[in-house]
Amino acid sequence: MDRFELYMARHEVANAFSELNDPEDQRSRFTQQLQARAAGDEEAHAMDEDYIRALEHGLPPTAGEGIGIDRLVMLLTGANSIREVILFPQLRPEVGT
Repeated sequence: MDRFELYMARHEVANAFSELNDPEDQRSRFTQQLQARAAGDEEAHAMDEDYIRALEHGLPPTAGEGIGIDRLVMLLTGANSIREVILFPQLRPEVGT
């Protein structure tokens, strides 16, 4: 898997990546996830035989890119911190509670 980031005006705008498309490697990773699930990891992924079959039959290389609107707003407004542009910042507990 390859990963890269897009920067504009010294600000990170997007994360991009290519997907793993080796069926043997993917099966091994799913097997590791099954072992983690058996050990109690509720978030571990189940085996996906359909996906592995698609890889075996020549699923074309896939990739993805994520561009966040918050990052674009930072770029357009000249904000130095993402906290300045997020619409719903994470609530912090009040002091003394």
